[in-house]
Amino acid sequence: MTSAASSRFALRLPSLETTAAWLLALIWIFPLLYAFWAAFHPAAYMVRFDIFAPLTLENFANAWAQAPFARYYLNTFLLVTGVVMAQFVVCTLAGFAFARFPIPGKDILFMLVLIQLFVFPEVLIVENYRIASGLGLVDTITGIGLPYVASAFGIFLLRQTFKTIPRELEDAARIEGCGWMAILLKVYVPLAKPTYLAYGLVSISHHWNNFLWPLVVTNSVESRPLTVGLGIFSAPETGVNWATVSAATLLSIAPLLVAFLLFQRQFVQSFLRAGIR
Repeated sequence: MTSAASSRFALRLPSLETTAAWLLALIWIFPLLYAFWAAFHPAAYMVRFDIFAPLTLENFANAWAQAPFARYYLNTFLLVTGVVMAQFVVCTLAGFAFARFPIPGKDILFMLVLIQLFVFPEVLIVENYRIASGLGLVDTITGIGLPYVASAFGIFLLRQTFKTIPRELEDAARIEGCGWMAILLKVYVPLAKPTYLAYGLVSISHHWNNFLWPLVVTNSVESRPLTVGLGIFSAPETGVNWATVSAATLLSIAPLLVAFLLFQRQFVQSFLRAGIR
């Protein structure tokens, strides 16, 4: 192959990669585009892609009237907020201890924490349900969030971040008379803000979309999050048409979708600053 031919071939490669990326993006986003089409058009146009089809918000009104989405939103907000705040506290203290305290057997303990990353949550459902039942937390928001408070990923992420912070800053704070807790709150936590933001985004997205464990541990509307409510709402025996189901799906994902569209630049930058690749 001549050098000119090689150059022409090399110039084609980016276009092929770009085409493949766009194709994969279209395949990924097609279900979402179809949900938008079905939600904003009458049921008669669900499979008729007529550009002049009338737009309607009736599907959203029907979905909102047929299920207690206001309660589902409140439950999900309380769940996600409580879990993320508890994770920040637990993971901060654990990550700081693993990064800075000379604990005997610290590496072994840290490896035991990391083993959690290799265990599928589905494996622990029966044991988690038994513990939640023993604590009287079945069908409660606390019962949904409790198994996720001690996150191995969060502990690992904050430990690695805290280890990169110079010891000189810690020594300077100690000279000023700060104790360990003051050093943590005034030195380590402020410098780890990008990591907290990145981890918070991941945690919020995960717990907003979590389905299996909330389905197992909840029995009533008072504690049911959006994902479980949507699953019950779209069950075949309910007789709801797919246009209404599509509208209900958009209602469920709307907060995350709007938040990502508004803060996508901060979303990406937080991951880059946190060192997640």
